[in-house]
Amino acid sequence: MITATSTYKSWIIFLKPNLKADLRLFCFPYAGGNATNFRGWENILPSNVEVCSIELPGRGTRMMEKPFIEFSQLIPELTKAIFPYLDKPFAFFGHSMGSIVSFEVAHLLQQKYALSPLHLFVSGRSAPQIPIDNKLIHKLPETAFIEELRRLNGTPEAVLKNTELMKLLIPILRADFALIENYVYTPKPSLSCAISAFDRLEDSKVSSANLRAWSKHTKSHFSMQMFPGDHFFLHSGELLLLKHLKNWFTNCCYK
Repeated sequence: MITATSTYKSWIIFLKPNLKADLRLFCFPYAGGNATNFRGWENILPSNVEVCSIELPGRGTRMMEKPFIEFSQLIPELTKAIFPYLDKPFAFFGHSMGSIVSFEVAHLLQQKYALSPLHLFVSGRSAPQIPIDNKLIHKLPETAFIEELRRLNGTPEAVLKNTELMKLLIPILRADFALIENYVYTPKPSLSCAISAFDRLEDSKVSSANLRAWSKHTKSHFSMQMFPGDHFFLHSGELLLLKHLKNWFTNCCYK
């Protein structure tokens, strides 16, 4: 049995500790994101849901730690960190890079511990078997790297123009891009949980076929939903997204 040691506790941020909750939602951030990306969700989702935000090494409260650049190293450690908190029914939500991270953790839990989330919500990312546009962003020279961040529209302009702050952030962002660009999908048995896939309506790089390809990874129900906004509709369309999640949590049966 894995216990929640002080080292592993740092991986999980309980945005609003809720001892009365009977379900936990683990939220996995996008590249360069951190646990605060999901702040406020605990006030909108049903009161029986405890939001557990993942804090990866190298960002947020763990800024001074070395970030991972290989899934083979990250996933076992993250799974160990989450395991002690799976004493209640749980679901996973991941956006972009977080979609793949949550998917791989779900598989390792199923394989190693015969555990499964009630539902896997994946957002802003093609199915894992679909190769990404391999531009090797993490190897770009600094000026080109910053321009790519600007194009992706996930980093505020004020931050991009702050030279001192970017000196701190660029190594973390490069590590996250390396992590996802080094990812190689390995065929696995389908997950027992249902999967819902979300993406943006406007100018999406994720085609509906590539989003629907997530359906191949579940033995259960699959659904997909499109939201207004760019790649970071997680923020711009947050209320619509949370309304969808709230409806699922309100109507799901797990007891």
